[in-house]
Amino acid sequence: SMGVKEEKVELDGEILEAFGGGMFKIAFENGHEAIGYTSGKMRRYRIRMAPGDKVKVELSPYDPTRGRIVYRER
Repeated sequence: SMGVKEEKVELDGEILEAFGGGMFKIAFENGHEAIGYTSGKMRRYRIRMAPGDKVKVELSPYDPTRGRIVYRER
């Protein structure tokens, strides 16, 4: 419904595989895997991401198989 803030879960993960089109396969410390999409901000700054990179992913509790990559660790 309108006005309900969707709770987001932030997890640290590692990129396993790059699929192109800004999609990546991410593995989390707890063994969970998800497909991560780069956020618009990261695309604008053309942040390059590659397998092995550590990233922060925002997951929706309604669909934990897909998330948004919001940050790449330096």
